[in-house]
Amino acid sequence: MRVAPNPSLSCSFCGFASPQSVPGAIPKPRFRLGASTQPARSVSVSTPTTSATAEESATPTVTSRRRLILLRHGESAFAGRFTKDHDRPLSQVGRNDAISISHKLEQMGWIPELILSSNATRTKETLEILREKIKGLNQAKVHFIPSFYSIAAMDGQTAAHLQKAICEFSTDEISTVMCMGHNKGWEEAASMFSGDPVELKTCNAALLEASGQSWMEAFSVAGLGGWKLHGILKP
Repeated sequence: MRVAPNPSLSCSFCGFASPQSVPGAIPKPRFRLGASTQPARSVSVSTPTTSATAEESATPTVTSRRRLILLRHGESAFAGRFTKDHDRPLSQVGRNDAISISHKLEQMGWIPELILSSNATRTKETLEILREKIKGLNQAKVHFIPSFYSIAAMDGQTAAHLQKAICEFSTDEISTVMCMGHNKGWEEAASMFSGDPVELKTCNAALLEASGQSWMEAFSVAGLGGWKLHGILKP
């Protein structure tokens, strides 16, 4: 996959009209395909601590660190004669990989408070396994977005589509969001956000970080190529 340059991605158009809508194409990021793929060193930015009144202490804390997990679904079984691609279930390998990746996400402490997922069968089954294995994941809000399935097949559109969805469904108090979907769009979006070529095999997750008092601010400030690639998680 070859990705061409682009200056930045703004979240000023975060009007996610409906899950079925597909935004226009966006330019691709500025990075060299020969560039190093070494994960960037993560940076945490914490808000200053002040003595709070009773009223302030009751107000939810807004974090400035934004963590984005782009997870590709587990390996799917071969489609039967009358099975649509959208309805293909996980293979046994895919189920085992989902269990493995759930343990690793939990060990690293990357537990999303919001999950946005394709509604394809293999993606929903991957999420089901994660929710069974990760303590506390059942507390996360989940939205199934049908367009996540189709947008992944379109050149250069997944990053903007994910940004719109996150800005629509998230709140400032949410620090970690996981988007679950398909290639080629998911590894393309990870590459565009981080500015490094990213390969996501089945059940691989790109761990990205940026800073902002809101998700809109994080996308605006980081732009394309400004998200720090904390690492690629593999089963």
